[in-house]
Amino acid sequence: MNRGPMEKDPEEWTTGDEPMTAPQESYLRTLAREAGEEVPENLSKADASKLIDELRGRSERLQGE
Repeated sequence: MNRGPMEKDPEEWTTGDEPMTAPQESYLRTLAREAGEEVPENLSKADASKLIDELRGRSERLQGE
């Protein structure tokens, strides 16, 4: 995914190893349901962000955004 100049790679986040946030989990579950995927348990913030990016790239609903 192409990140803007102000967005850091999730690997560089100082809090990236903390558990994913509730909003990340909610959005991830929505995207995963649409993609017919399962959300792994206990994802970190960084891993959740990467999976969100991956699932957004595969979402038919979000292809035009």
